[in-house]
Amino acid sequence: MQDFRQLKAWEKGHALALAVYGATRNFPPHELYGLTGQMCRSSASVPTNIAEGCGRSSIADFRKFLDYAMGSAKELEYQLLLSRDLGYLPAGDHERMLLDVAEVQRMLAGFMTRLRPAQ
Repeated sequence: MQDFRQLKAWEKGHALALAVYGATRNFPPHELYGLTGQMCRSSASVPTNIAEGCGRSSIADFRKFLDYAMGSAKELEYQLLLSRDLGYLPAGDHERMLLDVAEVQRMLAGFMTRLRPAQ
């Protein structure tokens, strides 16, 4: 289909995943296989699903993977809230990443809308 690295949604998702990986380095060690792992997986899943969708042969398949990316972004949105409420993520980092995840969600929603078949 196309090179995923050319998509702004992938670029923003990749930057968000890097930020999450960086922030979770400071989480307590007992969360390594809990919240830390979940947040890293869900954040990486966003750009991963965009990339995988780009490798599919149909627009319908591409859209399906964008939908998976949206689900992962929503999952991360909650995990950011939980990590803030547990005191693992400073409020400033939480706000910045929450704005970033909301932007990725808007981009994905717009992209999926443009890929809908004509009615």
